[in-house]
Amino acid sequence: MAKIEARLAELGISLPDAPMPAANYVPFVRSGNQLFVSGQISNGPEGLILGKLGDSMDVAEGAMAARFCGLALIAQAKAALGDLDKVKRVVKLVGFVNSTSDFTDQPKVVNGCSDLMVEIFGEAGRHARSAVSAGSLPLGVSVEIEAIFEVE
Repeated sequence: MAKIEARLAELGISLPDAPMPAANYVPFVRSGNQLFVSGQISNGPEGLILGKLGDSMDVAEGAMAARFCGLALIAQAKAALGDLDKVKRVVKLVGFVNSTSDFTDQPKVVNGCSDLMVEIFGEAGRHARSAVSAGSLPLGVSVEIEAIFEVE
């Protein structure tokens, strides 16, 4: 079994199917040794994770939504590469948090995705990152995150 697949099994993590694009874009683009994955919205086993941080959701709920974004990002990487062991490094995450104007814990929310990347990829999962507020996100989801991976 491949190293990353074994790590997922050890953690009891099942990846979702890689989501299909909802508009006129592709889910990922590979350019040289970089894989750019389009923003993945918060979608869990029961469907879209909707809500606004600082209003209808707390930080823990937002972090869980961000974790689901991370699972979708990894699923897209697997779809692009066929083998997650080809991921050499998580280079950067950009997280958008649907939040009220006075909510300031966007980094704590996006930690849900960041922590997942380190759980799965170890030191190669440590990355640069942005975590910003958005007044709204597509379909009313709570979090959207995009990623750049260095790949073989």
